[in-house]
Amino acid sequence: MGDICRKFGRKVRIIREQKGLTQEKLAEEAGLHRTYISSLERGERSISLNNIEKIARALDVEIYQLFIFREEKS
Repeated sequence: MGDICRKFGRKVRIIREQKGLTQEKLAEEAGLHRTYISSLERGERSISLNNIEKIARALDVEIYQLFIFREEKS
């Protein structure tokens, strides 16, 4: 998958961990399968707009916040 998938997945994982949620709990809240969340966080999956909305709601964040990526320093 592309760099955007890895960045998006990393952002979901960061927010999920900040909120103290497990992948299983996030999946449950979003109405998705835990393995879907796992592969998403690893950047292995391209996600639909509908599922982006579900995840944002489950994380209690605005959709745009999932697309704010910080540059990683080497």
